[in-house]
Amino acid sequence: MKASFLAAVLLSLSFASCRSAYAGGGDSANAAPHGWNRFTAAKYLDTRQTWWMNWPKARRDHETACISCHTAVPYALSRLTLRHALNESSPSAPEREMLGYITRRVTLWNELEPFYSDQKVGPRKTVESRGTESVLNALILVRYDSLQGKHLSPLTEQALHNMWATQLTSGDVAGSWEWLNFHNAPWESDESHYYGAALAAVTVAIAPDHYRNRPEIQKGLASLREYLTKNYDKQPMANRLVVLWAAKNVPGLLTKTQHKALLEDLQRLQRPDGGWSLKDFGQWKRRDNTPVDARSDGYATGLTVFALKESGISPRRPEMKRAVQWLIVNQDATQGLWPAYSLNKQRDPATDAARFMNDAATSYAVMALEDVRR
Repeated sequence: MKASFLAAVLLSLSFASCRSAYAGGGDSANAAPHGWNRFTAAKYLDTRQTWWMNWPKARRDHETACISCHTAVPYALSRLTLRHALNESSPSAPEREMLGYITRRVTLWNELEPFYSDQKVGPRKTVESRGTESVLNALILVRYDSLQGKHLSPLTEQALHNMWATQLTSGDVAGSWEWLNFHNAPWESDESHYYGAALAAVTVAIAPDHYRNRPEIQKGLASLREYLTKNYDKQPMANRLVVLWAAKNVPGLLTKTQHKALLEDLQRLQRPDGGWSLKDFGQWKRRDNTPVDARSDGYATGLTVFALKESGISPRRPEMKRAVQWLIVNQDATQGLWPAYSLNKQRDPATDAARFMNDAATSYAVMALEDVRR
């Protein structure tokens, strides 16, 4: 791919503005009227994304970085929402860099090395990487197009093409995608294969231009729907919520009975403080045999509120009000983050790896609060 073409694509994503990401406002200026602070949330997310993209372990070929499920993907899903709320006229510097990486990886899809390869990491990692990345690239670009009120861009169309081309077509997992499994819950473990397929359904659900009605995707979409419905009842709540996110715009993902049961389960699992705990959203066991943290957390609460709102549940319902209040109260006043806790082992909170769950929690808390506000 010629450098001039890449530059043109990047330019169209960057909105060509030199305004600083935080120009014109301090903490108090950007605090939301209902008590949480968008400015510090944006600053935290930008800082973490910058760290991730420059961490040597995250670097990939052609000067790109891994699109991680814990930091990069949630950042991509939430940062544009914050940009609109903060009246920023252009993407922040780490946002532009991330979009540049995705542009490069989509346009050079057949030339780039996978995130992880069989030769360097172990069996099946090449196909797992391709399947995972194809879904995540498409999801991120579709969300950008949809939130900007745009038609699907040529770049997004290519990412969607790559996604469908890697869909599995045979066996018990037909309709899904190969998914990276490093035995790290909740996004890279045995149950994450279903999570990846649910994200593909979200991609279809939020795509503009009535994408879900296109004739050329109906066979793949039907296969995806069949896989998700067939395996729904044995999924952890963390995965069921992603299906709920997609279900309103992809008919047939949830029956009325399943939808009713899901809402009842969420009411039962809601903590007295108004939040939800990821501990209650699956059968998790840490590798170091320490107990999974039982406190309400920003990831479980943010994802739940956001998915419920996306499915059509009114934010005026009592359980929603209580959850939103939990999110408002539990943003860290200094760092701007929302807390969440590792499902895999007890981590030193001072380390960057310990912040991975905070990264996802902060992004979903932002999406929940902004979506409720609107």
